[in-house]
Amino acid sequence: MFQKVLIANRGEIAVRIIRTCQLLGIQTVAVYSEADADAPHVQKADEAYLLGGPRVVESYLNPEKILDAATKSAADAIHPGYGFLSENSKFAKRCEEEGLVFIGPSPDVISRMGSKIESRKAMQEAGVPVVPGITHSLADVEAAVRTAEEIGFPVMLKASAGGGGIGMQIARNADELRKAFAGNQKRAADFFGDSAMYMEKYIENPRHIEIQILADKLGNTVHLWERECSIQRRHQKVLEEAPSPFLDDDTRKKMGEAAVKAAHAIGYSNAGTVEFLVDQDKNFYFLEMNTRLQVEHPITEEITGLDLVAEQLKIAADYSLTMSQSDIHPKGHAIEARIYAEDPKTFFPSPGKITKLILPAGPGVRNDVGVHDKSNVTPFYDPMIAKLIVKGKDRDEAIGRLQAALSAYEVEGIKTNIPLLQRIADHPAFQKGETATNFIDKHLKQ
Repeated sequence: MFQKVLIANRGEIAVRIIRTCQLLGIQTVAVYSEADADAPHVQKADEAYLLGGPRVVESYLNPEKILDAATKSAADAIHPGYGFLSENSKFAKRCEEEGLVFIGPSPDVISRMGSKIESRKAMQEAGVPVVPGITHSLADVEAAVRTAEEIGFPVMLKASAGGGGIGMQIARNADELRKAFAGNQKRAADFFGDSAMYMEKYIENPRHIEIQILADKLGNTVHLWERECSIQRRHQKVLEEAPSPFLDDDTRKKMGEAAVKAAHAIGYSNAGTVEFLVDQDKNFYFLEMNTRLQVEHPITEEITGLDLVAEQLKIAADYSLTMSQSDIHPKGHAIEARIYAEDPKTFFPSPGKITKLILPAGPGVRNDVGVHDKSNVTPFYDPMIAKLIVKGKDRDEAIGRLQAALSAYEVEGIKTNIPLLQRIADHPAFQKGETATNFIDKHLKQ
């Protein structure tokens, strides 16, 4: 096992990785920007190194400074968390060249799955169901219109290198597609350095359901069942749960088998997630593969009893999986609510200093937090400041604990999305499990 791991991230995920490393007796190295000098992950790590200014290009997106910190600290490995450099194949390759273990899949796999077009091709070849669409980039707007007419409107225009809902837009006719094309190309180029666009049939009112996998370097692969992530705002997840209230046992089994098939097809190792869209008839289609730890991984941990970060570390250190598929028996129901520093009415970020922070507690309540009661929430980073995770013996109990925990949450000095989360938890449609991706637009319009 590793002696020392550098965490190339910040916030709640850095704190969460540090926690598992401490349990395993592994020393930890934090990196931080000037804006994060007093952040919890800096305080909890064994060592900490300043990267630079508050902007991400000066700090968390600066590979050279991170690698320099790894050298100075004599770290064995780098855990990228999620976001930032976690799916950057060039960074993973640089780690290898510097003699560091990158805790994740190989650079080649990251590169292949980072392209939505290439990942789609790979899944088609592996026999994994994909949404009707194309496996090449669109040459221009008129090619896009011709393709849409062949597929049939409505369509979803997508950036090949995209993520987080950026570069995605629904078009219900040729005029909407023409208006969307140039703007989406520019956004894709600005955010990802790649303007390539492709297109899929738009599935009306789908569920967004993903399968967590673990794979060792010997090819042993298991899935840890599903998480439903359908409640979203602007294609970004807000609340997730496991298991899905929608799937039946047969569909659940088929989706798990498809995810394992996908992992085998690309020679995957470490933790990963295969994401699917599921229509109202329970037909499922490959959406993308995330080659990293997911924000919502705690709910899988809660129903399986596994520590996914510990499993990541073991796989990266060349340990083989100690479990088979038949050993994994999920129990209970878990829900995760993402706590954002944002105005619940406008959804704009709400930077400022936290003057009071009281976290909920009680049976089945877990808090993964990246701030404290004197933290300054800056505009430089994603506004998610914490995650509230609850577990119950069944979905009803989990919802009850979610409602109670949200009511007990106290944050002052900044605005948060807790009122929105309370509205979701209290809504009859959510309580019935009616959680398609249009949930917020359909039920919670201001």
